[in-house]
Amino acid sequence: MGNDQSTVIDEERKMLESLYQISEGRLDNNDRNHVNSKVNAGTSAPNCQPSHTLKEIEEERVRREKEEEQRQVEREIKEAERLAGLLDINDSQHRAYLEEQHRKRLDSQSSSGSTKSSQSLSASQQAQLQQGSLGSYVQMAKTGYQELVNAIIRPPRAKYREEHLGPPAFSFLGKRFTRTDFTLQTTTGLNLQCSHWEPVERTAVRIPVVIYMHGNASARIEVLPQLTVLLALGVAVFAFDFGGSGKSDGEHVTLGYFEREDLLCVVAHLRATDVVSTIALWGRSMGAVTALMHGDRDPSIAGMVLDSPFADLTRLCEEMVDKARDQGINVPGFVSSVAIRMIRGSVRRQAEFDIKDVSPITHVPHCYIPALFVAAENDDFITKAHSLSLHDAYAGDANMIVVDGDHNSTRPRFMFDSVSIFLQACLQIPPEWQLRIHPSMNVTSPPWRYPGAQNSRHSSPTHAMRRPEMHSVTSPTRRSNLDDDSEIDLEEEAAAAIAAGLDFTDDDDNNSGANIDVETLGMTSERQREIEGSLFRMLGHETENEGESGENKEEGTNGETAKAPSGV
Repeated sequence: MGNDQSTVIDEERKMLESLYQISEGRLDNNDRNHVNSKVNAGTSAPNCQPSHTLKEIEEERVRREKEEEQRQVEREIKEAERLAGLLDINDSQHRAYLEEQHRKRLDSQSSSGSTKSSQSLSASQQAQLQQGSLGSYVQMAKTGYQELVNAIIRPPRAKYREEHLGPPAFSFLGKRFTRTDFTLQTTTGLNLQCSHWEPVERTAVRIPVVIYMHGNASARIEVLPQLTVLLALGVAVFAFDFGGSGKSDGEHVTLGYFEREDLLCVVAHLRATDVVSTIALWGRSMGAVTALMHGDRDPSIAGMVLDSPFADLTRLCEEMVDKARDQGINVPGFVSSVAIRMIRGSVRRQAEFDIKDVSPITHVPHCYIPALFVAAENDDFITKAHSLSLHDAYAGDANMIVVDGDHNSTRPRFMFDSVSIFLQACLQIPPEWQLRIHPSMNVTSPPWRYPGAQNSRHSSPTHAMRRPEMHSVTSPTRRSNLDDDSEIDLEEEAAAAIAAGLDFTDDDDNNSGANIDVETLGMTSERQREIEGSLFRMLGHETENEGESGENKEEGTNGETAKAPSGV
């Protein structure tokens, strides 16, 4: 009897071991998931599910949610593109409308009045006017809509000459500097036009560099008011035209979306030159947005100066419609929503990016680079509320200063002083590297126009003896010809510079005809009125200066403008 019971127990044990892999009274630690599936097989209650099943259920739920979100985005984009098609017009239609508005303005100013105006219009145009101008209203809305789209993706290019960048070699506060211009090709094949300012005499082979990034419809010459402060810090300065801007290749701008890839290419180039140590970014408007959208993926950046960035492009568009309401235009809420969806569709179709993805506020919670935000008190285009939102959501150390003026006004001296202190700390610049700027000097004036430049080169012998050992290592184009371990005599370096066609004189004759008003760059008041006029026309409202703005738009349609105002 006992033997029979023992046999039954042994058979049960073998059966359990084979089914559940039980060894010495324990589940096999090497295959717990398999045991879970055996023990809990056949139950469907959620709280009774094995761990492997719960994990699969959660993964499936997340996958389905992502697929549904993607389908929803695709539906929104499809609907936006359908709506955008209702108001999309081609360039020839756009130009025809602008020419018509220009003729109307000229006719209204003529002495013949309505008689001459009637003669200048075609029969079809007169019929349109007699039918209540419904066709003109639709055409006006279409033109205003396309102008708004162009303000985002195809604003007027900044028009300038290389002479506007100043002399290729100059003296400033007793030191000599050179500027090297060259072309840098991106991974997408675009050629970016770049400029690299740096000192000839260095206290180290590798020195910090500040990359300056311009705003929409602007160019690298926007760096000129910042150049004096930066070179006085003892750093090199790098500026470039974004793709689609200035003299660089490209058909469209994307307000930071693809510009961050341009910045990535520039950073990679500078790191490969072996003459750069730490890197800081300084951007204004679109340039500041580009820095924020790049910063969360490149924690090696030492610091960022962010002047007037927007927090979210969709939010900025909504605020423009709200501004139209404030000026007495009746804009129902659904019209605002539909208009933004339409613009989103046109931008995506023409420039291949989604305006909803241009959202720095989604990047700053993951960015830990020290940042200094700058906002203008009276900026009614990108209000200081945008900078406040970004500052509050920023993950890293961030400070913010508010200055007088508007979006495009010249920044005050105390802002440049704050930036100098900030960059000195972030880039770890030794105090002895810095050049002393006289308190009475206009720091926004280019360094080669500093009035004390001629006398400052002739320093006292005592001061010259205390000067630290200098290295003469220059930009990448000349750096390739130098031995890494060699130190070049300063006199030989000057002779080489002169032989290369560079002149270190301080005479103003070198700068004749090379002046440009940098204040005409960026979001000027004129440019703001043009964008507002485009919005009003899209909403079916004529503006008082319709003819004048139409004339300016006609010039911008060709892709260039002399004043180069900025969009964002």
